[in-house]
Amino acid sequence: MQFTAVIPARYQSTRFPGKPLALIHGKPMVCHVVDRAREVLDEVWVATDHEGIARAVRDHGGKVVMTSPGHTSGTDRCAEAAALIAVTTPVDVVINVQGDEPFIRPEQIRQLMACFTPEVQIATLVRKITDPADLGNPNKPKVVLGRHGEALYFSRSAIPYLRGRDRNQWVASHPYWAHIGMYGYRFDILREITRLAPGALETAESLEQLRWLENGYRIHTAATEYVSLGIDTPEDLQEALKLF
Repeated sequence: MQFTAVIPARYQSTRFPGKPLALIHGKPMVCHVVDRAREVLDEVWVATDHEGIARAVRDHGGKVVMTSPGHTSGTDRCAEAAALIAVTTPVDVVINVQGDEPFIRPEQIRQLMACFTPEVQIATLVRKITDPADLGNPNKPKVVLGRHGEALYFSRSAIPYLRGRDRNQWVASHPYWAHIGMYGYRFDILREITRLAPGALETAESLEQLRWLENGYRIHTAATEYVSLGIDTPEDLQEALKLF
């Protein structure tokens, strides 16, 4: 099975314009992500619509595929990039490595790859919630898991609701899972899900993975112990540098 990592990286960002080019110890953020992915995979591509990002990646020795500036999600950009890559290189499974997570662990990429038995369509990572504050944070999506590790539902709310329990005791009383926004898709499934129209659940929660569940696709999960730190603002970057 041929795994291909695609790192979507757009220049425009409401809260952090030019984010992929932000320097971390003198190296652009997106190049740190490339280095982490190349510890695991040979086929690592940055998908971007910005020539400055493309130039920085090429100068770093990375591979770039230019994509449309009109994409509204990283999944859509990954789909276009994978189709272009597949013209010359076999692609069976696409690993979507977020371009704003420079501290991603190679072990997490390996965990995602290990999910792909023949019946798995889409895979993602989850982490057990231990901090009650995370449970009430709508910017940290939660996921309910089935008995065999399949995602049943994603929400910005705390689910399930523990009736009759003090909310401060929920984390200690029931396993809650945070979603880590890193995906793997079988190439044919990736092409299918990007043709779907947004549904009522996605519109309500603003979580694109609900579109896939609503249309009957299955999402397998793997549990990671590593904390994921996405960089959305310059302040996020400064805080992450303090931790690492």
